[in-house]
Amino acid sequence: MSFFQDKVVVITGGSDGIGKALIEALIPRGAKVATCGRSHDKIYKLQMEYSSVLLHTVVCDVSDETECRRFIESTIDTFGGIDILINNAGISMRALFADCDTKVTRKVMEVNFLGAVYCTKYALSSILNNHGTIVGVSSTAGYRGLPGRSAYSASKFALQGWLESLRTELLHSGVHVMWVCPGFTASNIRLAALNQSGESRGETVLDEGSLMSALDCAQHILKAIERRKRTLILTFLGKVTVLINKVAPSLADRLTYRHYYNKKGEFVK
Repeated sequence: MSFFQDKVVVITGGSDGIGKALIEALIPRGAKVATCGRSHDKIYKLQMEYSSVLLHTVVCDVSDETECRRFIESTIDTFGGIDILINNAGISMRALFADCDTKVTRKVMEVNFLGAVYCTKYALSSILNNHGTIVGVSSTAGYRGLPGRSAYSASKFALQGWLESLRTELLHSGVHVMWVCPGFTASNIRLAALNQSGESRGETVLDEGSLMSALDCAQHILKAIERRKRTLILTFLGKVTVLINKVAPSLADRLTYRHYYNKKGEFVK
């Protein structure tokens, strides 16, 4: 029997990318899945795609606490409780801090950090009762600040620090708290990344076809949840980055600069 059989799994941001791939991987495993997303059209399309199974979907902007509460409470009303919460909803940005409107930082923090806080707050009682799992989908940027992604890095640092505090608070409760760092994954996140004015860039600087697929990433995440891993860093580059930043931070500064700037000192990535 699958570890996820009959478990209630809540996934924020399930209409695209890793979130949708997690749904695709969990349904065949017998999980009861609830998800949310900001786009009514995408959520409706997802619901139609899984019309033959009970998939609970709600249109929800995770930066809105009231909407998060409604999503979590409707999930508990539908399934009777929550076993696993995967805080996956997120947004990225690409702009140098000097050029960036402060509303971009606020928006990224609200979605990536406060969205996880809100959903976890209202799901916590049920997860405690079920000795369940809380997951944050983070990034290597939560270990190493990246130029042109200052707000994104800040949100992931905040997410990991908060989850670490939560893990310690719940150490003897039977609840498992973890975060995962997928690395660059083929998804919509870079197309939806905010520019310096807070608008979607609609472009990517990466070769999306060469990246890990969202479904492969989802399989790794589910395996880590089943094994109750503390953290998961999926890429070799991510692991090396975290290690160098820990043991030789000045070297990490220089290597990171070289990666994101050209020889003329122009920001290119």
